[in-house]
Amino acid sequence: MDNERIRFLITNIYGEELSGSLTGRLNLLLDNYRSRLPKTSAQGLSEHDSILITYPDQIQESDRPPLQSLADFCKNHIEDVISTIHILPFYPWSSDDGFSVVDYRAVDPRYGSWEVIRELRKHFNLMFDAVINHISIQSEWFQGFLNGDEAYLEYFISIEGNPDLSLVVRPRALPLLTTFETKRGDQKVWTTFSADQADLNYQNPEVLFEIIDILLFYVSQGARFIRLDAIAYLWKELGTPCIHLPQTHSVIQLFRAVLDEVAPHVLLITETNVPHAENISYFGDGSDEAQLVYNFSLPPLVLHAFQTGSAETLTRWAKSLRLPSNRVTFFNFLASHDGIGLNPLRGVLSDREIEEVANRVSAHGGLVSFKSEPDGSKLPYELNINYFDALNDPAGADPLEIQVGRFITAHAILLAMIGLPGIYFHSLVGSRGWPEGVQETGRNRTINRRKFKRVDLETRLLDAGSRESEVFNRLKHLLRVRSSHTAFHPHGNQQVLDLPLGIFGLLRSSPGNEDSVICLHNVSGHLHEIDLKNINEHLSGNPSDIISGKMFGLDQPLVLQPYQTLWIK
Repeated sequence: MDNERIRFLITNIYGEELSGSLTGRLNLLLDNYRSRLPKTSAQGLSEHDSILITYPDQIQESDRPPLQSLADFCKNHIEDVISTIHILPFYPWSSDDGFSVVDYRAVDPRYGSWEVIRELRKHFNLMFDAVINHISIQSEWFQGFLNGDEAYLEYFISIEGNPDLSLVVRPRALPLLTTFETKRGDQKVWTTFSADQADLNYQNPEVLFEIIDILLFYVSQGARFIRLDAIAYLWKELGTPCIHLPQTHSVIQLFRAVLDEVAPHVLLITETNVPHAENISYFGDGSDEAQLVYNFSLPPLVLHAFQTGSAETLTRWAKSLRLPSNRVTFFNFLASHDGIGLNPLRGVLSDREIEEVANRVSAHGGLVSFKSEPDGSKLPYELNINYFDALNDPAGADPLEIQVGRFITAHAILLAMIGLPGIYFHSLVGSRGWPEGVQETGRNRTINRRKFKRVDLETRLLDAGSRESEVFNRLKHLLRVRSSHTAFHPHGNQQVLDLPLGIFGLLRSSPGNEDSVICLHNVSGHLHEIDLKNINEHLSGNPSDIISGKMFGLDQPLVLQPYQTLWIK
């Protein structure tokens, strides 16, 4: 065990005085888990890897638990194209569609059991959520805090008096503190995300050790990826913004060091919906922090490209992408259970351009969520809309062929970009928004969280003329093509091409440059001609589109139809 590294990190977090005893205690915890964890060596990612993001009850049947229905659906329909299932929080919860966790170590009986999850693990890798910035106030931990249980008195952050909290970065337009009646009188408790979600106090080492134990428990239950939810807010220090603090990075680095020691096959993914430069800081030096970070700038920039019919900004941003090592990469996505974040556009688009993106989404029936700024103003931070609707006006007159073409080309960009691709279940089946759900819950994010009856969904997928069937089968085809070419390796190489403004182009190549593919994506509704001789240095023989199999000659212009994708080998 790298005791020197672990002791260094613990010292960064808690100081020299406690580092010796805490390091020894952590050694004992790891020794306890060694025999219980799978004996798996470090595993790299490849072009075969892709992730499906889904709620545990996304697929529903009347005669079986939802997790079992999900497992059966996935085995029957996508086992050949998806390697990993990200099951959004399946633990008992009290609010926020699962992200207000009551018990980290249990499966909500409404969904199924650990046995069903282990069965799913036989067919797919799994990603679990570590929702460890906060916990439900219905949890045993917080109830112990309220009732004066000595074990939990320091598990949460109580604020006395009226300190200046104006520097604290707020992710939502909600009160930062919530007053609770406890055995010791009224206590003002830190609640970053809602009054039902009490932030954990990592200044107490007991909390950190409890969480490390939980992460190792997840590994023992089959987690291959662990998503660190809202991790940027982990450490609180009065007089600071309470985001991206050095102690937060040290905690993540400690998680990494622990997993490298006893479960080197497990990869950390940080979820930090912030401007790009801040987001990629969670790679650390490329070897000591998260192996993957959510590429939050990609969803709104792809949307902006299709809204404007120009890939100019997307191209300029993609050229700026840098990875600190070949041991880390981006987790690329367009849609998720949350909305489309606007914070990552700050500094990439002007305020006016961001407002125009939001206005177009509103015109398509979407919603805009706001956060509070230190000066008391409110700033739009998230667009709540199904990604299909964001690209295609539900009230518009475009034929289905154009709508699907737009959507598929957006996802072709996702699949072509360097990194590991993630596809939200609703995108996989081309579903539209659910405004009725927003009316039911009063929450904007519900618009993209509708659940399906299995029989209804499979009926639509079998209908060859349906939107769902068209999107599902075309995305599956793209995933198969991608997995057949080492050029799309997540740790390969990427060159962004200078092309007409309506085209987003990449040259992708394998880590050793043995395989390469030119990826061309028309984000506009216009024809575009490209002279293959201008990119002839990357082509030889008779190039072909690996998606359609069509051959091209080097002596004639290449024509891209509106919203067409060509991957040329």
